[in-house]
Formats: sequence, structure tokens, C-alpha cells
Amino acid sequence: MAKIYSKKIVAIPAMKPEKETVSFLLNYSKALRIIKVAKKNFEIIAN
Repeated sequence: MAKIYSKKIVAIPAMKPEKETVSFLLNYSKALRIIKVAKKNFEIIAN
């Protein structure tokens, strides 16, 4: 008989980040600016 070589699907627990983490990431993404100049990208964080 043929053997089935599939992996069992593991359930990922629901992630609940803290409010501070979410706030930090949102503020970081708002401050990040990417400028393209002659096939190069410059990342600038305006803080």
C-alpha cells in the first residue's frame, strides 16, 4: 500500500499583541519614507 506523506496541519494560536506594540508599528510606518533615486531605494525615518 502507498504511504501518505502529508504533514498534519498544526493550528496556530491566535496572536494578541499588546497595544504598545501595535502603536509602535503604526507610528514607525507613518514615519518611514522610501525615496527611489536611480534604481536605488533610500529609507528615511522622519522622527
